[in-house]
Amino acid sequence: MKKIATALLSVWLLATAATLQSCDNDDDDYYIYPYARPTAIVTVKPNADNSSFYLQVDDSTTFIPTNMKVSPFGNKEVRALVNCTPTENPTAHQGQTVTINWIDSILTKPTVANLAEKNDSAYGNDPVEIVNSFETVAEDGYLTLRFRTRWASGRPHRVNLVHRTDVNTPYLLQFYHDAAPESAAGPVADGLVAFRLDSTFNEPDTTINITLQWNSYSGTKTHTFKYKPRKD
Repeated sequence: MKKIATALLSVWLLATAATLQSCDNDDDDYYIYPYARPTAIVTVKPNADNSSFYLQVDDSTTFIPTNMKVSPFGNKEVRALVNCTPTENPTAHQGQTVTINWIDSILTKPTVANLAEKNDSAYGNDPVEIVNSFETVAEDGYLTLRFRTRWASGRPHRVNLVHRTDVNTPYLLQFYHDAAPESAAGPVADGLVAFRLDSTFNEPDTTINITLQWNSYSGTKTHTFKYKPRKD
């Protein structure tokens, strides 16, 4: 199987990725347009023994794969980029049946502990930009972010998300980035990461506003997401 070019931090480096993992064949062919681009960002949801799985596209849309029986990521729930095409095969399940052309997981991790005034020293406060794209979204229990920064070869970057319960703003999440000093002169590239939101965000029965805060190259920035709490 073709693998995505290894990225620092194991995040999906959108600017440098040359190949993607194919899960419906094992040959050495590269995908060409229109299969080169992802058609959706999804949550991969296997059952307990990974004897079946489905893809959650958004709060109300599911995809049922017809050409893959089990998740290529085992019984772990992860966020992933997928290129798929609709099928006309009938199904007993609710959801659109699809053929998966390729699927590749992205870094999926929980939020980390809020250390208040020690957050910067623990998690880093290096500048980063959040990219306004379809990958940057709050849905299905996750905040998924496409971010842009400068990269230094051979030095992993760390990214973390903290629920700031020590401030007056409700549902405030702060994105932290720890880069190498030499990254300041490195090339610009994008990364992709998904954070599983804690249970606090899923307790309400109505849509809530989530505020994301980060240290950009031009100072502190914020963005508000509309989020529908996940109900499993």
